[in-house]
Amino acid sequence: MEAIFHEKQEGSLCAQHCLNALLQGSYFTPVDLAILAQRMDDEERLRMAESGVDSEDYRRFIEQPSGNFDDSGYFSVQVISSALEVWNLELVPYSSTEPRALQAQPYICNYRDHWFTIRRLGHQWFNLNSLLTGPELLSDTHLTMFLAQLQQEGYSIFVVFGSFPECDVDQLLHLVPAVQTTKPRLINNPSKVLGSTNSKDSEEDQELQKALKLSLAQEGSEEELVLPSPGIEDPEDFKNLQKALSLSLQKPVESTAGGQCKSPELQSELRVCLDRTSEDVGTMASRTNGLETEEELELQKALRLSLQQDEETTDLDDYQLEQAMRMSLECE
Repeated sequence: MEAIFHEKQEGSLCAQHCLNALLQGSYFTPVDLAILAQRMDDEERLRMAESGVDSEDYRRFIEQPSGNFDDSGYFSVQVISSALEVWNLELVPYSSTEPRALQAQPYICNYRDHWFTIRRLGHQWFNLNSLLTGPELLSDTHLTMFLAQLQQEGYSIFVVFGSFPECDVDQLLHLVPAVQTTKPRLINNPSKVLGSTNSKDSEEDQELQKALKLSLAQEGSEEELVLPSPGIEDPEDFKNLQKALSLSLQKPVESTAGGQCKSPELQSELRVCLDRTSEDVGTMASRTNGLETEEELELQKALRLSLQQDEETTDLDDYQLEQAMRMSLECE
C-alpha cells in the first residue's frame, strides 16, 4: 500500500491532490493549475470582448471574480478537464448516456468544491481521497454501492478515458494484490483544512461534513483489523501466532528419514509464540477472569503439542493435533 501515490489534504488544494492521485505522481502543482485557469479566464475575456468592451455584459464579466480558481486553491471542473487534456485524457460525466461511461478505470468525484479520485490499480480499486490518512482498498461490490450512495448524496461523478502514464505500482499490484488489515481514517478537522469553518450557513456546513464522512467509503463499518487475542497485546505478535498455527495445520514436510517433520521456520515461529503467550498468561492472570486464563492455557497446550510432534518419540495423532490447533485458533 505504501507504493501507492497519495497526497494528504493541504489547504483547499484537493483538485491538485485529485489529479496527482489519478496520474500516480507529482504531475501538477498549484502554479501549473493556476496558469491553466488564468489562460481560460483570458480566453473567456476575449470571447466576451467580441460583443464590445463597452457593453454591459463585458463590464459585468470583468467585475466578477474568476470562476475557474481563487486564492484558497480552488479550481473548477473546467481547469481539471484542461489539465487532463495535457495528457490526452478525457473527462466524461458518469451519468452520461455513453456506454463507455460504465466501463471506467478511474473516477473523479466532486461535492461542494472537494475533489477526490477512485482508481483501479492492478485488479483492485482504491479510494484515493486526500482527506483520508491513506489509500482505501475497495472491493468491486462495495465500489458499486459506494458510487450509488455518492450520487444519492449529491456528488458529481466523472469518468476519465485515455492512456494513463505508466506507473510501477500498477504493474506491481497486477503481480501482488494489496492486502489492507486496517482501514484509513478521516484526517483531523477536515472542515478546517478545507476552509469551511467560516461558512455562514451552519446547515450547509453540516451537510458538507456528512458528505466528507461519506467519502471515506467504509467509515463507520466494521474495520478489517487483525485483533489480538486475550493476553497478546501486540497485534503483530498475534499475526505471527496466526501464521504459525496456520502453517502447523498444513501438510507436514517429509524428512530425509522418510518420517514427517515441521520446517525450521515453523518450529521457530511456534517457539516464539509459545514463549510470548507464556509470559502474557502470567501478566494477564492478575487482571483477567478465569475464562480468559483458561483460554491462554489451552493456547499454550496446543503450541506445545505441535512442537512435540517432532521432539518426542511418541507422536501425537494427526487428527488430535489438528483438533488442538483448531481449538487454539478459536480462542481468538
